[in-house]
Amino acid sequence: MNQKKDKSAIRKLQSVNLLRDTMGGYFKRLREATLTPSKKIAWCTSVGPVELLYSMGFEVHFPENHAAIIGSTKMADSYIPSAVVAGYSPEICSYLTSDIGAFLQKQTPLVRYDYTELPKPDVLVYNTNQCREVKYWFSFYAQQYNVPLLGIHTPHELDDITPDLIGYISKQYQELASRLKEVSGLKFDIDKFKEKIRHSHDACHLWKEVLQTAKNHPSPINFFDASIHMGPVVVMRGLEDAVNYYRSLLSELKERVSKNISAVSEERFRIYWDGMPMWFKLSSMAKLFSELKACIVASTYCNSWVFDDLDAKNPFDSSALAYSKLFIVRSEQVKTDVLEGLLSKFDVDGIIYHDAKTCPRNSNNRFGLPKRLKEKTNIPFLEIQGDLSDSRCYSESQGNIVIETFINQLEMQKN
Repeated sequence: MNQKKDKSAIRKLQSVNLLRDTMGGYFKRLREATLTPSKKIAWCTSVGPVELLYSMGFEVHFPENHAAIIGSTKMADSYIPSAVVAGYSPEICSYLTSDIGAFLQKQTPLVRYDYTELPKPDVLVYNTNQCREVKYWFSFYAQQYNVPLLGIHTPHELDDITPDLIGYISKQYQELASRLKEVSGLKFDIDKFKEKIRHSHDACHLWKEVLQTAKNHPSPINFFDASIHMGPVVVMRGLEDAVNYYRSLLSELKERVSKNISAVSEERFRIYWDGMPMWFKLSSMAKLFSELKACIVASTYCNSWVFDDLDAKNPFDSSALAYSKLFIVRSEQVKTDVLEGLLSKFDVDGIIYHDAKTCPRNSNNRFGLPKRLKEKTNIPFLEIQGDLSDSRCYSESQGNIVIETFINQLEMQKN
């Protein structure tokens, strides 16, 4: 019995301690900024122009990161009803409704970092490259705090990234820099912006290398590790702290590879995860897949933070390019091609599509893509119904059954 337990044990990365310190440092700086009248605070979407904000002296809060923490602490269900009472549909993004609900209840999971309330913004900045909801989400806070709301508008369903498109978005970046100057009280410094772009590029490139270590057999990292360790590339793009963190994490993973240490003991199946994580089930799912000897070696979600097109020599245009190549804004054909490439690179046995009820933009199974990709690759797939934060949308008992059945089918196929 003890032997079985050892075989299914989750092998945690030692870098989790450094991650805790790195993220703790970020939250400490943000908290201290709220106590320093001369410091300005911006709220930004997770794939927004964070490098520009950091270059102009802002400390930056990310409501999506806050919402993910709410989801992982399993508090979303208790906050969402307050947003619904305020007029927000329970069908829209549960990041949005749980975050606004927590605000309305005057609560935050950041109490662990000694926060009594969210850091008050001087400006809110979004990019619609993720979804339209971020604009309405930030509009709520702009009204609550009576502060400027600024945005970059990126088209969706993109096939080719044309020079005209880059020019259109690059111009928005430049106009945004001018508007932010009015809020920060500081002149825009192109050299500081270039420096932040360089740090961001380096962090994203290292993050890509981190994810690519999973091409090894066995993989030294899985989706559940990556979902946690992606924190710095989300909230600290543009800062040297993120670069330093991923250098350390990559070093540990390379050591694992050299010693043949796997994330999942006795890895037998290699899975691709498409869609958002279920933050409220991250640890229990990690245990389930480990017991099934299945390692989720790659995911659409974690690969979405690889912005290696950023170029300090051309900061505005390269920002427009990098943040327009984001998977979520591409056409179905481009998405199919990208997924086909990832399945091949990571030598995948099966695909799991997470259909998140309140996040249609990150659910790629709704318009026939799984069947089209199956025809091209002959890789089996499974679709599961759930959500990123709202646990009421997921049945763990049913989910476990279909996942176990899927892995059993892969076993029969191997045999």
